[in-house]
Amino acid sequence: MNDKTHSIMKKVIILLSVAFLAGVCAFAQDDKYGPNKEECLKYISYYEEYYKQKSYDNAIPNWRQAYKYCPAASRQTILTNGTVLVRKLIAKNAGNAAYKAALVDTLLTLHDQRAEFFPKYKVNALNAKGQDVFNYIKNDKERLYKEYSAIIESNKEQTKPTLFVHKFNAVVDLYKEGKMQAEDILVCYQECSEYLAGVEGEEAASAKSELESRFVQSGVASCDNLLSILTPKFDADPQNAELAARVVSMLNFADDCVKNDLYLRAVTVMHTNNPSCKSAYALFRLNSASGNVNEAINYIQEAIASDESDERTDGEYYYELAAFAFKNGRSGLAMESAGKAAALNPILAGKAYFLIGNIWGSTACGGDEIARRAPYWVAVDYMYKAKEADPTLIDEANRCIGMYSKYYPQTADAFMYDLTDGQAYTVSCGGMTAVTRVKTQK
Repeated sequence: MNDKTHSIMKKVIILLSVAFLAGVCAFAQDDKYGPNKEECLKYISYYEEYYKQKSYDNAIPNWRQAYKYCPAASRQTILTNGTVLVRKLIAKNAGNAAYKAALVDTLLTLHDQRAEFFPKYKVNALNAKGQDVFNYIKNDKERLYKEYSAIIESNKEQTKPTLFVHKFNAVVDLYKEGKMQAEDILVCYQECSEYLAGVEGEEAASAKSELESRFVQSGVASCDNLLSILTPKFDADPQNAELAARVVSMLNFADDCVKNDLYLRAVTVMHTNNPSCKSAYALFRLNSASGNVNEAINYIQEAIASDESDERTDGEYYYELAAFAFKNGRSGLAMESAGKAAALNPILAGKAYFLIGNIWGSTACGGDEIARRAPYWVAVDYMYKAKEADPTLIDEANRCIGMYSKYYPQTADAFMYDLTDGQAYTVSCGGMTAVTRVKTQK
């Protein structure tokens, strides 16, 4: 065979191949409409014309015939348009319970067929099915749970966010009916929240919030249960500010569930990512309750230094710092903070003076007999200032004056140190200094 003949034969083979493939395609195109192709195409044409004109009453009987004669895989629009038409039939026959139930079954079948025969659109089909399940199945909680579970199992994190909430609601309802256990709620919540965790957008954010709220309201969300679920999640992603905010929100809902390490860690992450006077103060309270003295002091000092707080608030914070420092053996810091509280917030002056008086009254000083007793003079000075600044403290201040004055030196003892009543005296002890007057027991 010469080259020319070979070239001609090659062209013939190509032409035959093209013709064969065209025939196969034509056959496949015909075949997809099934054995009743003519009836199928005829009713497609009829119903589509009415559908385009929104003449749905006329479209419906013709769509029924198209659905009857056409294979489900023949044309996706038969299924998608069908869902619109069946919904209209459901609305029209709302009073006929049996017929409505059959129509709902048909509607859900259309979604299933679309998912099966048009896999590219499977996620959309099942999400649309889930919405119709929510819209049309109201009282059958077990069926709701089954339908939502199947959709979520297939679509996973691509599930429409609201469907996670709907499934959880079904589980809670079944739990209330005694058909599920508390553990089922915990498992469902874990599954739904894990799928939602990586989903962005307003709808997802709303679903997360509602899911958490429903979980807390379920009656299963005890502090122990919340900690068992949230702790491993937080441990796995301890710097996630969004997760930290959700943890704080959920633990706030439960009874007495803020005095734990998880809550403290979550608030700390929130503050690190978005520091504020309010969050710094919250961390002071949390750390002080946990016995973290240095951390507590640092956070309330941060709150005071914030531009967000005014002088009155700073005065309140200084008073709390003073009381906390005194309780934890930081008398110098307590004294300084109480003085600032009185200066910044006059309303607190009496309480601040009362605290300073007790700081001096509890301070053990070394030295001679007078040096050891002199702090009580200062303590009594501040008790008088306290009841003058705040009359509500009169009784308590008088009680303290009576108690501390018992430790005054005798007049003869003071005389031995060349001291007399009313003489100026400087007390210096424990990093604190005050000028007072000599007082002796009468």
